[in-house]
Amino acid sequence: MHSKLIAGATRARDLVLGLHSRTGPGRLSVMERLRTRCFLIRHGETEWSLNHRHTGRTDLPLLPEGRLQAASLRSRLAEHRFALVLESPLLRARETCRLALPDARPEVDADLAEWDYGAYEGRTTPEIRADRPGWELFTDGALEGEDLDAVARRVDRVIDRVRSVDGESVCFAHGHVLRVLAARWAGWSPLDGRGLLLDPASISVLGWDRETPVIAEWNVR
Repeated sequence: MHSKLIAGATRARDLVLGLHSRTGPGRLSVMERLRTRCFLIRHGETEWSLNHRHTGRTDLPLLPEGRLQAASLRSRLAEHRFALVLESPLLRARETCRLALPDARPEVDADLAEWDYGAYEGRTTPEIRADRPGWELFTDGALEGEDLDAVARRVDRVIDRVRSVDGESVCFAHGHVLRVLAARWAGWSPLDGRGLLLDPASISVLGWDRETPVIAEWNVR
C-alpha cells in the first residue's frame, strides 16, 4: 500500500503536472509523511459558481445539485479516518463538509475563506475586463480586495497547521484559495496555482514522494 501511494504521487507529479517541487527535505520520516496527507475538497455548485460569477465572501448556499454533489463524496471520504477536518467559515463549504462527512467534528479556519474579490465580487471575468482590459486575478489581484501574496500568507498558515498533525487531514474550501494552497504545498510560487483547474465537489490529495511534497491526485470527481 505504501509503495502504491508513493508511486501514485510520482505519476501525478511527472505525468499530470510535469513540474518538480522546489522545497528541500524536511525532518519528517517517510512513514510520517504518508500519515500527513491532506485532502482538498472544493464545495458543491452554487448559483454564482454555475454562472461563473466571482464568489468570495458572499455567503451563498449550495444549489440542490450542489448538495447531491457533496453527498456523493461520502463513500470516498468514508475510507479515511481524518485526524483534522478544517472548513472555511462560508456556508457553501460548511454545507459540503456536513454532507460529505456527516459524523465529523470540523474546525472552522478563517484562513480557508475564499479570495476576497473586493469590488469584483459577483462579477464575471468578461464584466470585469470591460472596465479593466486584460485583467487576470492571479497577477492583478482584486480591486479593494486581496492580492495573491495575501492569499498565499493565509494558505501557508493552513499548511503549517496540517503538517503538524499526526494523521491525514481534509480541508473544505473554495476554488481559488485551494489552488494557491496546492501550489504552496508543493513548494511552488503561489502564481503557479492559476494552472490548477478545480471543479465543484472535486477531491484532490496533497502528499509526499519521500522528502518531496507533491500533488498526488488533482480535481477528481
